[in-house]
Amino acid sequence: MEKKNQFSIVIPTLNESRNIGKLIKKINNVLKTHIYEIIVVDDNSEDGTKKILEKINLRKKNFSFYIRNKKKDLSQSLIFGIKKTNYQNIIIMDGDLQHDPKYLNKIINIFYKKKLDILVCTRNFKIRSGLSRIRYLASILLIFIINFLLGKKLSDPMSGFFIFKKKIYFKNKKKIYGRGFKLLLDLVYSTKKRLKIFEYIIKFKRRKNDKSKMNLKVIFHIIIAIINIFYQNFKIKN
Repeated sequence: MEKKNQFSIVIPTLNESRNIGKLIKKINNVLKTHIYEIIVVDDNSEDGTKKILEKINLRKKNFSFYIRNKKKDLSQSLIFGIKKTNYQNIIIMDGDLQHDPKYLNKIINIFYKKKLDILVCTRNFKIRSGLSRIRYLASILLIFIINFLLGKKLSDPMSGFFIFKKKIYFKNKKKIYGRGFKLLLDLVYSTKKRLKIFEYIIKFKRRKNDKSKMNLKVIFHIIIAIINIFYQNFKIKN
């Protein structure tokens, strides 16, 4: 049986050569009492990210990385990484330093203490910390639409920083849309089982050396994911 302090951290990357080394170092510095592994899945970056990952791989025994040569897709990278994990509890976080590793010990302890299915790190949307004005307004609008159409389960169903039990994915993988940029949305709404979810408010950092990933492609995939959830719910009822 797996001990409670064992977990896998899955990080998707795309052109994060200036960030990923710093992130891995910060993670290792804050996690001293846990057994963990870090899995990076890179979407075939063109900025030298692979070379940095190779150097880290030579130094760290609990580190591994994979290069996806298929069509770039964040959710697909995460699903690929989930399938490679050795532990049953998984942390998802971005590789651009927006998700501060200083919160890891706190959220891990809460996750185990409360016996949660999912813990979501969410921003305080009462303030515009770490977001451009356009992305801030777009996020609020999309969250309102999701909660209105699907029912409110989270104040931020589009967060990219969360912990969850791996079995949630494997029990519902046939229902999951699994593409785009918002895997949490898929995981939360793909199951009819009542999940024990807790939201922990953190301060998101500004993206380092990177532009916002919020664009029409992201919105398109969110819309398709919502349609897929409606379709899956219709199939269950009929």
